[in-house]
Amino acid sequence: MEERELGRSGPRIPAITFGAWPVGGGMGPVDEATAIATIRRALDLGITAIDTAEYYRTSESIVGRALRGVPRDGVFVATKVSAEPFTRARVREALDNSLRALQTDHVDLYQLHRYPSSVPLEEALAGLADAKESGKARYVGVSNFTVDQLRTANALYPIQSLQPRLNVFDAEAARDLLPFCHENGIGVIVHSPLAKGLLTGKYRPEDRFAAEDERHAMPRFREETFRRYLAAADDLASLARSRNLTLVQLAIAWTLAQPGATSCIVGAKSPAQVDEHVGAIGASLTAEDLARIAAIGASV
Repeated sequence: MEERELGRSGPRIPAITFGAWPVGGGMGPVDEATAIATIRRALDLGITAIDTAEYYRTSESIVGRALRGVPRDGVFVATKVSAEPFTRARVREALDNSLRALQTDHVDLYQLHRYPSSVPLEEALAGLADAKESGKARYVGVSNFTVDQLRTANALYPIQSLQPRLNVFDAEAARDLLPFCHENGIGVIVHSPLAKGLLTGKYRPEDRFAAEDERHAMPRFREETFRRYLAAADDLASLARSRNLTLVQLAIAWTLAQPGATSCIVGAKSPAQVDEHVGAIGASLTAEDLARIAAIGASV
C-alpha cells in the first residue's frame, strides 16, 4: 500500500483511508459480523487508516470492536466532533465519548466536522488544542472548511489536515483548497471520492433508496438529475474499461492524482469492495485521461 506524509512533519498514512460511515449503517444496514470482517480485510491489505465520527451512528463502536487485539500503533484512527455547539467543554466531552466507543486511550487525528456555527472559531480550536495537549489526540484537523475558513483557523492554531469533499463530480477542492493546503503544509484526506455511490456503476435510474439510507433525501439521487449523473458515470466506466480498471478504481485513482491529495476516504460494506478499492493503487492515468475525466464530470 502506497503511503504519503500527512502535512508538514506529519505521520505517513496509506493513500486509501477506510471510511467507516457505511459500516455504521449510514448507507443502508450492514450486519456487525460483515462490518468487522470488512475492516479486518482493509487492515490485511494495508489500509491501516480508519476515518469515523461521533455522528456516524454505530460506526465508532463497530471500529472499536473490530480493532480488538490489533496493535494500537499499527492503526491510524481518525474521528470527529460532529454535534454542535463546538464549545471547549463539548469538544472535550465528545472526544471522551469517542474514546470509550473506540476502546482506546487516544486517537491519531481529531477533527471538527464542520466550521462552527454557534460559537467563535477560537472556542472550538481551544477544544482541539486541549485534545492534543492532553495526549488524547496526536494530531488535530478540520473538515469541510472553505479556503478562507481554513486560513483563519491555521493562523489561530496549527492545523495538521483538512478533510474536504472531492470527486469527479465535485472537483472544486482541487482548484482552491488543495493548492492552499500544499502551500501551507496541511495534509488533505479527501472524502466522498465515489460521490455517495454515483461513481460505482451499480445503480440504474429506476433504483430507489430506503428511508434509512442518507441518499433517500439527496436531490442527486432523484429522477432526471439521477439519470444525468448515471449517464456520465457510464461514460466514465467505458473509459475505465479501456484502461483495465473498474469505474470505482478510476474514480479513486483520479482523486489520488490530484496534486496535494494525501489520502482518500473510501467507504466499504463488504470485504470484496475493499479488494476492489485496493486495485486503484498504482493505476496510471495520462494527462489526456485526466482531462477527459474532468470534462465528463463537469458535463452534468
